[in-house]
Amino acid sequence: MNKIWLSSPHMGGTEMSYMQEAYDSNWIAPLGPNVTAFEEALEKYVKEEAVVACLASGTSALHLALIMAGVTSGDTVLCQSFTFSASANPIRYQGANPIFIDSEITTWNMCPIALEEAIKDQIVQGKKPKAIIVVHLYGMPAKITEICAIANEYDIILIEDAAEALGSTYEGKKCGTFGNFGILSFNGNKIITTSGGGALVCKNEESKKRAIYLATQARDVAAHFQHSEIGYNYRMSNVLAGIGRGQMEVLDKHIGLRRANQEFYKKIFLEVPGITVFEEPNTAYFSNHWLSTITIDKAKTGFSREDLRLSLWEDIIESRPLWKPMHLQPIFKNCAYYGEQIAEKLFENGLCLPSGSNLTEEDRMRIENSIRKLF
Repeated sequence: MNKIWLSSPHMGGTEMSYMQEAYDSNWIAPLGPNVTAFEEALEKYVKEEAVVACLASGTSALHLALIMAGVTSGDTVLCQSFTFSASANPIRYQGANPIFIDSEITTWNMCPIALEEAIKDQIVQGKKPKAIIVVHLYGMPAKITEICAIANEYDIILIEDAAEALGSTYEGKKCGTFGNFGILSFNGNKIITTSGGGALVCKNEESKKRAIYLATQARDVAAHFQHSEIGYNYRMSNVLAGIGRGQMEVLDKHIGLRRANQEFYKKIFLEVPGITVFEEPNTAYFSNHWLSTITIDKAKTGFSREDLRLSLWEDIIESRPLWKPMHLQPIFKNCAYYGEQIAEKLFENGLCLPSGSNLTEEDRMRIENSIRKLF
């Protein structure tokens, strides 16, 4: 049997023509018509007068956002704990100190109550945070209205990590456009891919130009090579941007297919006590359901998250535990943490299920049969 992946790349069919165009015109450098067109397509898609700079990765986009937020050595940045390490690592790139915030159980994202508690506590200590990084995990929008209100009240830069949430909305507005900066990712496992790649969503052209300047080695305007600031090699390749242009043509279709996977799992677990499929809390939330996820109460099911993961693995089906919270990671063990144990319990009991937009009916049948062996 072929392996069923958790979330594999899914080409739409037109990507090669854009890549061939780059090859034929010799636009192989990290700039060119594909980069410009991909940025324009993203800007049209996310709307809200946002402007987009295409970069080498979502991580590089987050790094530039922190730089543009003025984060430097010794500063503090509040970051969602329940996420992938790429959300937190750039804080360290800047020599700053991450402070991790627990999740709330409704969206699994940053808890506004714990966030405000952390801000107040840090201000009392004379360490007002420089930025907040909130994540729209697994495509689920965070409680972004409350978080934006807190960021505005305390005048703190808000960065949205929407790496997993392209196409997700809250009250009709695209994730990645609420904060001062938004982050997108086009890694190989994302809802659309450019192999590697990411983007920084900015509020205006001035910020976009600043991001591109930093992403192209911060080269000053001069006939010779002159640099007044530290720069980075973070710009997206024109070849990879060609893949992105083709992927944008199937983005909404891919979202529909991912959401269909969600319905597939809801049907399987509908009458299974102890298993909860993670879904939107109300109609204000629209998730792309990049990954369909569940939590398992072993006391009711008789089997654990790990039992199900291993059962799937025996049938060559990939699944994965939910993200291990950052405050439990060895590299961040000495960092401050605010909240309770929501993120920890989710990690202990949660599982990501195969969610690729290219799953076939045969794949779904194999997945369902493998799952039902444990019932």
